[in-house]
Order: sequence, then structure tokens, then C-alpha cells
Amino acid sequence: MSEKPQTKFGQQVGEMAELKLKAQRRATQTVWSGLGMMGLVGWSVSVPTLLGAALGIWIDKHYPGSHSWTLALLAMGLGLGCFNAWHWVSKEDKKIHEDRDQS
Repeated sequence: MSEKPQTKFGQQVGEMAELKLKAQRRATQTVWSGLGMMGLVGWSVSVPTLLGAALGIWIDKHYPGSHSWTLALLAMGLGLGCFNAWHWVSKEDKKIHEDRDQS
């Protein structure tokens, strides 16, 4: 049995159906990976911020001075955490676009 050559419309319908099936297979993975990414971003910002604040409180308690180490290290921890979150999000965004381009 030989296959009939597909029309242009038939090819378009086939491609759209294939894309829809791929999207349905990835729907559950996308939801969980999105929630995981939100958690990763939250922790990657909050942990360095809290560690910086804790270190600053310890320094201020043991070595009092005219400047607040707590505020300075809290800001540095927040900056480091935001940079870390930006790094992870851009890495995942690049992976998503590469997967989309390969599809």
C-alpha cells in the first residue's frame, strides 16, 4: 500500500496536531516546574538575605561601631540573592527557548 501525497492543508493540520499532543504531554511537567522555579527563586533570595542580616547582627553585637553592619550585609545578601535568582531564571528561560526551537 502506498501513501498518498499529503496536501499542504493536511500537512498543516498534522503539524498542529503534533504540537498539541506535545503540549498536552508537557502540561503537568510545566506546572510543577513552574512551582519549583518559584520556590527556587524565593529561597535563592531569602537565604543570602537572612544570612547577611544574621552575620551583620553578630558583627554589630561583638564589634560595635558607627556604621550598621546589619543593614550593609542585609543589602549585600539581598543583592547576591537577586543576582542568583536572575541567573537561575535566565538559565531556565534559555533552556525553554532551546526546547521550543527544537520542536
